[in-house]
Amino acid sequence: MITPTDPEPEGTRPPPTRSRPGGRTARIRAQVLDAVRAELCEHGYDGLTMDAVAARSGVHRTTVYRRWGDIGGLLADVLDAASDDDWQPPDTGSLEGDLAALNQEIQTAMAAEPPIMAALIAASFRSEKAAHAQQRLWEDRYARCEIVVSRAVRRGELPPRTDARRLLIAATAPLYHQLVLLRTPPDPQLPGHAARTAALAAAAGAFAESRPEDGT
Repeated sequence: MITPTDPEPEGTRPPPTRSRPGGRTARIRAQVLDAVRAELCEHGYDGLTMDAVAARSGVHRTTVYRRWGDIGGLLADVLDAASDDDWQPPDTGSLEGDLAALNQEIQTAMAAEPPIMAALIAASFRSEKAAHAQQRLWEDRYARCEIVVSRAVRRGELPPRTDARRLLIAATAPLYHQLVLLRTPPDPQLPGHAARTAALAAAAGAFAESRPEDGT
């Protein structure tokens, strides 16, 4: 029988429900999630344990097991918490400027110490719950960034039927390719270069939505 003294295998409990708790509940959540981030950065996914998180956070281990269930639940809540903010994409007055500023934010976050963003991405490949939460976070960020494309369309920089998601992926993908896959040092020129390339391609219609009637 699995008890709170034994880590539960991932998948035995549903991920915690997303909410904005207040008071003592909010303090406990903040303490625990801060501990998860610190433990993950210091010890990696394989060294992340429920007991270590409980000890580091100062929250009773029974509370941690009852609230989050397992490591996957903890990681999912860390990722879900990242969406509980009022972040909006940059508004520089031009598509290329917006994309460059967005890319710079990504590069700065990826290069930050401790490397929590990279650690969470890596953990999402090991945990199904974290993977689902990572997907929710990406969906949230892409949805917020669609305004960058709609503003550019209104300014006449882009064709009216530009596919915002495809454009945003093309503009930001070089950052993740270099920093996550190749693990190269941050290139100060890359955010602007990737933004310029994507903006030029978009202006030429490379990300135009296909028309059902012609299949293009």
